[in-house]
Amino acid sequence: MQYCYFDSPIGNLLLAGCNNRLRILGFPKGSLSYEPQQDWQYNSQYFTGWITQLNEYFAGKRQIFDLPYEVKGTEFQKRVLNCVAKVPYATTSTYGDIAKEINQPKAARAVGMANAKNSLPIIIPCHRIIGKNGNMTGFGGGIEVKQFLLQLESR
Repeated sequence: MQYCYFDSPIGNLLLAGCNNRLRILGFPKGSLSYEPQQDWQYNSQYFTGWITQLNEYFAGKRQIFDLPYEVKGTEFQKRVLNCVAKVPYATTSTYGDIAKEINQPKAARAVGMANAKNSLPIIIPCHRIIGKNGNMTGFGGGIEVKQFLLQLESR
């Protein structure tokens, strides 16, 4: 696995991947933070395209990421995250909406748990998923990061 750090407006993000695919985007703190494993190799050149696209996103010039990535998880988690990946820029959806979209309307909590295991936040925009009453719910990078990302997209 290759990795590097990307200095973003929300802190140093860990990028990790292999086989020409991004597999992890880790926040500096929170439940979606990661540390490089001993057998990982530092290689910033490996992520040049991703760094360019992330810079464009944070500058408000990119709404869709179009480089290869790999979704990890169970089949259910992958279905949820593939659905979350389709939530348009600068819009929000709810856990219940995603549950309905995957034809499991009573699975809103399970959708929330799958969202919490998203190893590619921002790329798969789990920050766009909110509670049914419009509340900001848990987020692996912290609620303040979720709010920042939603405000960035609303400009």
